[in-house]
Amino acid sequence: MLHRKIYQLCCDGREVWIFLRDQQRWIERARILDIEGDLVTVRYETEEDDEICSWEEMIRLESIGSVMQKLATVPRGDVEPLVSEDCPEAEQIRNHRPDSNPE
Repeated sequence: MLHRKIYQLCCDGREVWIFLRDQQRWIERARILDIEGDLVTVRYETEEDDEICSWEEMIRLESIGSVMQKLATVPRGDVEPLVSEDCPEAEQIRNHRPDSNPE
């Protein structure tokens, strides 16, 4: 089951966070490049002092304890979301605050 899910994430090309059970560490913002047998190849970057390092690592499938991906990011606070002029009217977000003045 995990093998199929990781294959799906590989095809999607999205960033994932992977927890390695045997090393008790997270690999953050990785891209799954390939799955061959029980080896998963991932690529990710780390920041060390004043440089950014790119890594490509092969991980055994049995070492993976968890895989997660970010679904969405929303800014905190009272921020008005940006709406494109090209966005269909049915999909536009309306301002429902009674104290606002429409322009």
